[in-house]
Amino acid sequence: MDQPSLSRLQTCIRLHEATFDEDEVSAAVEVLRSKNVTQGAKVKEFEQAFWPHGHAVACNSGSSANLLAISALKASGRLKDGDEVIVSALSWSTTVFPLIQHNLIPIIVDCDKYTLNMDMKQAEKAIGPKTKAIMPVHVYGNPCDMPTLYNLCQDYGLVLIEDCCEAMGADFDGKPVGYGADVATFSFYFSHHVTTLEGGMVVTHDHDTADMLRIQRSHGWLRDSDREVPEGFDRKFCFVELGYNFRLTEVQAAIGLCQLPKLDGIVERRRAAHRMYGEALRDVPYLRFQKENGKSSCFGFSIVLDGAPFSVTELRQHLESRGIETRPIICGNIARQPVMAKYEHRVFGDLKNATHVMVNGFSLGCHQDVSESDIEYVADTMSEFVKSQ
Repeated sequence: MDQPSLSRLQTCIRLHEATFDEDEVSAAVEVLRSKNVTQGAKVKEFEQAFWPHGHAVACNSGSSANLLAISALKASGRLKDGDEVIVSALSWSTTVFPLIQHNLIPIIVDCDKYTLNMDMKQAEKAIGPKTKAIMPVHVYGNPCDMPTLYNLCQDYGLVLIEDCCEAMGADFDGKPVGYGADVATFSFYFSHHVTTLEGGMVVTHDHDTADMLRIQRSHGWLRDSDREVPEGFDRKFCFVELGYNFRLTEVQAAIGLCQLPKLDGIVERRRAAHRMYGEALRDVPYLRFQKENGKSSCFGFSIVLDGAPFSVTELRQHLESRGIETRPIICGNIARQPVMAKYEHRVFGDLKNATHVMVNGFSLGCHQDVSESDIEYVADTMSEFVKSQ
């Protein structure tokens, strides 16, 4: 097999590339020069611009968004110690960890073989008398089966917590992911569709939930709440709940406000790259691709090997040696991660699909800067490897 040229190896096809440029740098510097850098007017403007469908509460990461959402649901009494929450095995650590940290019991169900999202039939079978919520992840921006999910929540009275951290810009039936949830979370991490470098958002239609989110985001005080202040207390220094310091800065919000107008274009370029990957790789044997459900925002291009005479490790090592970055799909089967043995949870079924993805799956960069020639190079490299086996 011919060795790749030095120039191609120096032009690594990365999993992620920055979405910001001089506009964001200038906006950040302007805020720094103003000296008004802690959470304030820019953050509020960013929240309103991001989610015109209800209430939005910005915070310092998507992981914090998940923790804040669960904390607010607990503080408001909608979830209680010992309640069960259904999650997909194919998920991320900070989808599941906030449940454990708040004395809730994760019930881990399998993913669908083709969409890689939560298997709704398995989810329904897993519902028991202690099950009070369901927390799906839109894997790699691919929307879950939303009609079935909504019906499940309505039929069983479940709280819907949508983890949309990989799915900004995705929609189902013309509605953005998160639109029908009790609470939904988004991430603005560097690698995501748009970024504030680090950052997150919790959205909800419910005023009281939003109020609790704002209180707990900032130490548990009333400063950002419209609740009545007890007599004798200063609103700015009255603490009414346990809380955190999860605030977003004005600098990050300024970056976010520059990023949001770019979101649609970034998502369209990701979708175009995803289509090109599918076309370029469709005749390579042993490869299975994620089946789209709704309108995906294409966070990555996932591949699962079926019946291959080589391992996913061998294929990934070959791609990496040719300057093509790869990674596992999310963190594989979360139930198999060592940390889970330390904490109470329940596994429903054999999780064979999530385990298969963990053992045989990987993903490629599918961002706004992946070019047609990049994808052709990936396809040629992969095809040559498969033919040599």
